[in-house]
Amino acid sequence: MSRSVRVGAVALALSFTVVGCAEGPEKARPAAAPGKAGGAGVEIRSCGRQLSFPQPPQRAVTLDQSATEVLLELGLQERMAGTSNLKTKIAPEYRQAYTKVPVLSPKLLGGEQLRAAAPDLVVAGFNDHFTKDRTGTREELAELGLPSYLSAVDCPKQNAAGKSPFDLLLDDYRSLGKVFGVEERAARLVSEQRATLDRAAKEAAGVRGAPRVVWVYSVAGDAPYVAGRTAMASEMSRIVGAKNVFDDLDEDWPSVSWEEIAERKPDFVVVGDLSERGKPGDSAADKLAAIRGNPVMAQLEAVAENRFVTIPGTEMDPSVRTVNALPRLTDGMKDLGYAKR
Repeated sequence: MSRSVRVGAVALALSFTVVGCAEGPEKARPAAAPGKAGGAGVEIRSCGRQLSFPQPPQRAVTLDQSATEVLLELGLQERMAGTSNLKTKIAPEYRQAYTKVPVLSPKLLGGEQLRAAAPDLVVAGFNDHFTKDRTGTREELAELGLPSYLSAVDCPKQNAAGKSPFDLLLDDYRSLGKVFGVEERAARLVSEQRATLDRAAKEAAGVRGAPRVVWVYSVAGDAPYVAGRTAMASEMSRIVGAKNVFDDLDEDWPSVSWEEIAERKPDFVVVGDLSERGKPGDSAADKLAAIRGNPVMAQLEAVAENRFVTIPGTEMDPSVRTVNALPRLTDGMKDLGYAKR
């Protein structure tokens, strides 16, 4: 990072300090009131870093769609200085609010683009945004006086033992609600999503025989990326009474071969649609063509009998929309005959 960039960024007079280096139909989304942090301000921990906010952020920048839609759900569009990295279409309920937020980059955001937006907080769903060749590490941003909030789901080892990925996601809503002074909105969101989780778990009682599922997130060349044990998709499988065939792999989205998928004989296939990301193999149509065109996969009973469920890719990631995948998944399983309607 050049001295001119470093000095320029500090001169933005960011008002937040980072303390320590430890570890439906479309509808308007009403903007949240500015909000006031009480007393001496708000302090939280985010993936091992202690963050201190003398007052609520007014110029937040999000590094991925997951973070963007969480802030939009909390009504914070008027306090966002930019968004980036769109993977799929913005959900209808957020589209009007999304038009109020500058799109700094439709793809991954770079460090210079981030600093030019003069943010007072950076929010991301995934740790891999914080690298030297992207926006900069969290330590580098902290040196500039710029706090970064990283979803608890992407740092489970630093969170309380025994929490599920959805527990960690709900913790994100509470933490961001506290930071922005919109605790009531956050509490309502937690309550709504907990109810959806409970309904999905209840419906799982009617699922027959724990059907085996493979989640295909993307395809790069001839290499499919599937849900491993630590992916949110594996937890969703468990909730709805299915079995992720790759839950023995301790990764979120490992690359495997078509032959490995075929050997595990999934009963059905979940295909993620990442059309807006724009890479070959990202759209649901691309994945279906690759699956059906592979001679090994074509022999699978699940493929021959067209046992597919399509889900927006962003709902496979930890985000405010992840719970939407649960009713899609249970409905798909009912259509395929694994549960009664």
